[in-house]
Amino acid sequence: MSIENDNDLKALRTIGRIVAQCLQFMSKNLEPGITTLELDELGRRFLEKHGAKSAPKLVYQFPGTTCISVNEEAAHGIPSAATIFKAGDLVNIDVSAELNGYFADTGGSFIIPPETTLKQKLCFAAKSALQLAMNEAKANARLNRIGYAVEQEAKRHGFTVIENIGSHGVGRALHEEPDFIPNYFDPKDKRILKEGQVITIEPFVSSGGTEVFDTGDGWTLATHAGIFTAQFEHTMVITKDKPLIMTLPA
Repeated sequence: MSIENDNDLKALRTIGRIVAQCLQFMSKNLEPGITTLELDELGRRFLEKHGAKSAPKLVYQFPGTTCISVNEEAAHGIPSAATIFKAGDLVNIDVSAELNGYFADTGGSFIIPPETTLKQKLCFAAKSALQLAMNEAKANARLNRIGYAVEQEAKRHGFTVIENIGSHGVGRALHEEPDFIPNYFDPKDKRILKEGQVITIEPFVSSGGTEVFDTGDGWTLATHAGIFTAQFEHTMVITKDKPLIMTLPA
């Protein structure tokens, strides 16, 4: 979508703040011994308390409120009573929700202590890639500058990017045009960012993978054993300068 008036911006900020606060709340409750289903239930209650609806459940009938991916799982992990968090786990939480016809999407990767050097560096690189990509996201700029920034920052830290999942448009639906914003530089991509356009940027930075694969449950996307991926995501509005971040907790 494109922002057309102050009401659009206000509504997007509202749902953006809710999903950001939900992500923050869930991450603070990460600890060994609880299950991904128990963590998801905390997210469900939080969104329900604020009047928001889980976007993946609403749009795609996803079997959970949020997507929780552990270690080699990179995205769309299904909350389960069988998956118990352990010390040292790398956990990605993706929260997207709808309120009054507006959607926002956010995510982050967290390490349950003790933290390993590899996972720490991976999270740092993914956070840095998100910031650098946002710096490139300006009205009238080539959309492929986002992927360029992500890919270069991943390489600088000795990592790779996942190429078959990426960012997307959002706002009046969970996924809108532009339908795929790659995490790598595509010189053939001539699309231009427009002022007021609402998109996500979500780098997937990996310790060696370039693709994710369906694990067989129809949802969860993972790399090969021993390969980890970190992701951080914001929903934002494109301006002539730095984008306006919608998914801030305060």
